[in-house]
Amino acid sequence: MNTRDTKTLTHQAALAMLKAGIEKADEIGQPQCIVVVDASGETIAEVRMTGAKFLSRKSALTKARTAASNRAPSGNVPDHMRPHLELATQLGVTGLPGGLPIAFGGDVIGGIGVGSGTGEQDLQVGRAGLAAIGADEF
Repeated sequence: MNTRDTKTLTHQAALAMLKAGIEKADEIGQPQCIVVVDASGETIAEVRMTGAKFLSRKSALTKARTAASNRAPSGNVPDHMRPHLELATQLGVTGLPGGLPIAFGGDVIGGIGVGSGTGEQDLQVGRAGLAAIGADEF
């Protein structure tokens, strides 16, 4: 087979994910950086909420890219592999929680990364983004 049909994450979906993430972050009282990437790791949409740590934007992007590339939550990177993967990818991979793949029926079409809160807060915000577009749960 020489071709493959693929789904593409739209900017409308990315914006819906940001909106839902912002609402969840407001609900839990933790301003966040939220980044949505496509399957190749390119940013589609992002926001740094007022009060979120500015350096968390970088970790949110890395979390989103890790989740999209590995097709699994960023926190699933095994502890013993984290330093090696971080070095091999010039800090392009992280094992920090808060990155979730965006998938439909198991087909990964992107990733969402959240940073500035605790790992559990980041995951709550990311899961709200997935739910907003009916993506698979992680």
